[in-house]
Amino acid sequence: METLARELGALPPSLGPVTVIGVDGHAGSGKSTFAGRLAEALGGAPVLHLDDVATHEELFGWPERLRAQVLEPLAAGRSAHWAPYDWVERRFGPERVLEPAPVLIVEGVGAGRRALRPHLARLLWMETPRAESWGRGRNRDGCDLSNFWDGWERAERAHFSDDPSRPFADTLVRQSGTGYEWTSETDVTAGRTPSVTEGDGLPRA
Repeated sequence: METLARELGALPPSLGPVTVIGVDGHAGSGKSTFAGRLAEALGGAPVLHLDDVATHEELFGWPERLRAQVLEPLAAGRSAHWAPYDWVERRFGPERVLEPAPVLIVEGVGAGRRALRPHLARLLWMETPRAESWGRGRNRDGCDLSNFWDGWERAERAHFSDDPSRPFADTLVRQSGTGYEWTSETDVTAGRTPSVTEGDGLPRA
């Protein structure tokens, strides 16, 4: 993971003083786990989870809220003040502060959408098939959220049909038996697939 972290940490800022790294993929593809490990390798970089920005009523209708609360302040070098959504209480929770750190990871379905791409220094896509990802998510959340997943799958299909992320990804990340492997444009040209981690016991989320 340190190799990828060094590469991403060396990228120039993409949003004011902040280098923003997007991690996108289907729901259940392991984005949160991967983003957390990448954040550790980056020395504790903050992670913004798009699940905290979306709502039941606006699964993908959050770009304007994200722009006003997070993107514009960070672009100006100011602290961002935003309120994460509580999926149990179905309302926004207490306000949080996000400082303009050197590197910010934005992870979630839609992290590579057209409204965010101009602000990203690099877009990573979790290369896990849709059916496998959704199966993981359903198993993780249990029968109680079956109806939610039915609606989510329809919404995600519609979103990626209108605003796909994968064609614009700079790096594809795959989970393997020893952790993760990644392939970027330069790696494809060189014909190699570097291993991000080896044998570190990463959870297969």
